[in-house]
Amino acid sequence: MAELVVCGPEPMQRWRRPIPLGEVIRVGRAPRIGWAVSWDALISREHAELQLVNSQLRVRRLDTARNPIYYQDAENSDFLVKAGEQFRIGRTVFQLVAAEMEEDAPSPSTERSFHPDELRKVAFQNADQRLEVLAKLPKAIMQTTSDEDLASRVVSLVLEAIPTAEAASVVVFDDFSPTANPKMTRWDNRGDSPGRFTPSRRLMLKALQLGQGQLHIWADRDESNPAFTVSGSLDWAFCMPFRGEACHGWCLYVSGQKDGLPGSSIGEEQLKGDLRFAELLSEFIGSIRQVRMLSKQQASLSQFFSPQVLETLRNSDSEQQLEPRESDITVLFCDVRGFSKKSEQAQENLRELLNRVSDALGVMTCGIIKYDGVIADFQGDAALGFWGWPAPREDDRLSACRAALQIQQEFQKARNTSGHTLSGFQVGIGIAYGRAIAGKIGTTEQIKVGAFGPTVNLGARLESLTKTLNASILMDEATAEYAREALPLAEGRLRRMGRFRPAGMNQELTLTQLLPPAELDPTVTDEAIVLYQSASELFEAGKWRAALNQLNRLPEQDQGKDFLSEYITQNHVEPPPNWNGVIVMQSK
Repeated sequence: MAELVVCGPEPMQRWRRPIPLGEVIRVGRAPRIGWAVSWDALISREHAELQLVNSQLRVRRLDTARNPIYYQDAENSDFLVKAGEQFRIGRTVFQLVAAEMEEDAPSPSTERSFHPDELRKVAFQNADQRLEVLAKLPKAIMQTTSDEDLASRVVSLVLEAIPTAEAASVVVFDDFSPTANPKMTRWDNRGDSPGRFTPSRRLMLKALQLGQGQLHIWADRDESNPAFTVSGSLDWAFCMPFRGEACHGWCLYVSGQKDGLPGSSIGEEQLKGDLRFAELLSEFIGSIRQVRMLSKQQASLSQFFSPQVLETLRNSDSEQQLEPRESDITVLFCDVRGFSKKSEQAQENLRELLNRVSDALGVMTCGIIKYDGVIADFQGDAALGFWGWPAPREDDRLSACRAALQIQQEFQKARNTSGHTLSGFQVGIGIAYGRAIAGKIGTTEQIKVGAFGPTVNLGARLESLTKTLNASILMDEATAEYAREALPLAEGRLRRMGRFRPAGMNQELTLTQLLPPAELDPTVTDEAIVLYQSASELFEAGKWRAALNQLNRLPEQDQGKDFLSEYITQNHVEPPPNWNGVIVMQSK
């Protein structure tokens, strides 16, 4: 195992990371995937690829890099670096070193553990100076955009607050086993030389395992250590684990000399005061990372939950609320029409097609979230939303209808706009109401919020019927019954399509089409709705010829009549024996 030590021109611009054997790692100022060296403007966004081969590091300059890489004082675009050697990009030096902690350091003459209760009894030292440092903390944190930046700021503040410290680092471990290597190290030292600082692994892991501050004082250190390190002359060190679940595996390591300041000698009592300050700082940072984590979770959840749903989860036991439970929900299943045909035509431009489908899913998501629904799933070019969870509301079915109308209208606008990314796409929406299980659904490996049960299947089945019946939005009888009473005519209209038994189902369904107001969809007038429903009643009563005559009076652009007209014609305008008014649909 080897490490890459990176040192910029300023003291805070230093980090080190272990390099996995064989893995190709991109380095740049802001690589899409890789290691960022954000402080150097002479480094391109994507500058070089690194790969550890055996014990050497292969460095290859990318074609996108604007500036050269210097190795052994000469420009080089593809070369091998041995342990101890370095190369330079811009004003930043990169060095390959053997990955090691000072685990073989001599045993300390003093080794102490400090429980938090014990440290709280220790008086703060240099209070004025350290309050000045703490006053800088909010601004310093505001300027950070990543954990690496945050760790670098902490190191800088620690060296400012503890003048006896010669070096400091923030180190992060994934596990606390004796051979564990850190996944992140940010460090700095007071010397002009950017020498490699190697903190004691044993000290850090013990602090993390016990969850307590640890102090080591060595009687003698090897000052003749020729290695590229500033650690050889340091004779005390302490480590403080960061507090809080958000900083699990984080620790602050500080080291210095007992005679670090002229005319003074540092003893255990003074170091206890430094540990007390380090504990306070670690608590601040732990709280900050916790808030950042919650903010990130909130931003992530806001993609699936409306503000009202999020407020419900915040004001209750969210874990309990997320547990799956049986409840009455309203399901909205939405699918894009025309996707399959477009995908066949886009073999050479799949990225453009993906962007268009993403835009379509965005329209669906916005409609569902706007009316306080929950996004349960995306299935290719389809989206599933539902209402009634985590807390049911009386108007859930009305909210689903409003969401469906908005989605349908957005697709209609796009269809009529030349050059729009959704031009050429249509949408089919099914809405169903009934019992289902909603909440966290999945396996121990992968969990998502979703809904499960026959109501969900019915919503998907209604969506598939929209194409057959030439109706953009279809709803079941339970939803239609509520919408007839609650949905204002200024927002939407309903047209009963008839009674159907879909292929593969024993259940008979009364289906209703949801339509926008007449001014938004002039292809279906209020008179056409009355005429169709009159024809539907005649059809169910077995008076098929009279029903067909009524259907023929409907305008040509009203495609909702086409299925029933064709069904009557294909069956020779005569109902079958024992006719009960239900159309039994056949699979194609």
